Amino acid sequence: MKYKGQIGSIEHDLEQGVLYGKLLFINDLVTYEAESLRGLEAEFRVSVDEYLADCERMGVSPNKPFKGSFNIRIGRELHQQLAVKAADEGLGLNEAVQRAVEEFVVAR
Repeated sequence: MKYKGQIGSIEHDLEQGVLYGKLLFINDLVTYEAESLRGLEAEFRVSVDEYLADCERMGVSPNKPFKGSFNIRIGRELHQQLAVKAADEGLGLNEAVQRAVEEFVVAR
């Protein structure tokens, strides 16, 4: 689920007959629970709104799910191969990795 830039999970507990989830990709723990999908989405939205309001009240920035950059470890040999291939195509490493990630995401 997505709402106001936040992404939430959907899990189930068959024994309890409930659906539940939490906000993903943030450092804080924000959870929600309901007995139906419609109810879970409503609780998710309430939880996001409360989380954002709490952050504002405390004067802190909410955790941003994604900032657009990350570090990867690919090993020396693959790093070198990437650098050579990128240079051959007139690209920087960032652009080459971005293209590879876009291709991976779109192909799925």
